[in-house]
Amino acid sequence: MDQESPVDYYEALQISVNAEPETVHRVYRLFAQRFHPDNTETGNEGRFRLVTEAYRVLSDPKLRAQYDLVHERQQKDRWRLVARAAEADNDFSAERALRATVLDVLYSKRRLEPEAPGVFLIDLEKLTGRPREHIEFTVWYLVQKKYLQRADNSLLVITADGAEYLETLDQPVHTARRLHAVNQ
Repeated sequence: MDQESPVDYYEALQISVNAEPETVHRVYRLFAQRFHPDNTETGNEGRFRLVTEAYRVLSDPKLRAQYDLVHERQQKDRWRLVARAAEADNDFSAERALRATVLDVLYSKRRLEPEAPGVFLIDLEKLTGRPREHIEFTVWYLVQKKYLQRADNSLLVITADGAEYLETLDQPVHTARRLHAVNQ
């Protein structure tokens, strides 16, 4: 297990850090069945590999104990970032830029992969380079404005209103940001 891995195995399995071994096993079986590449409706090889790795680590008491040490440190680091951001003045222009970036990613995903138009929050975190706690506010706002919706499997999907809003934005940085996100 990579000590600096930003992957949150608890998030991948959508379980609590206090989840019992039986819960880890039950949730893994559910996700493995859903994301197995042979599943023609919901198969997703990347997600399948992620939940399998999460299960491998979290179902082994020794590996889980090692992972929990790293995970706890990462969570503390995240909250430290959030606390610093809360102490600073609100940066509304950065928030607007993040909203546009999130919409941009989801717009591109829908246009390029219409059969799988959604993105998980953890993927948005990687694409934007922002901690989940910052993105959650952005996603909340965009869902409330009806520019995004959450699918049943927690995927975020742009709505027609979101696509229309994004198309009306007149930002020269807009195209450069899209190219940067796609090249990562």
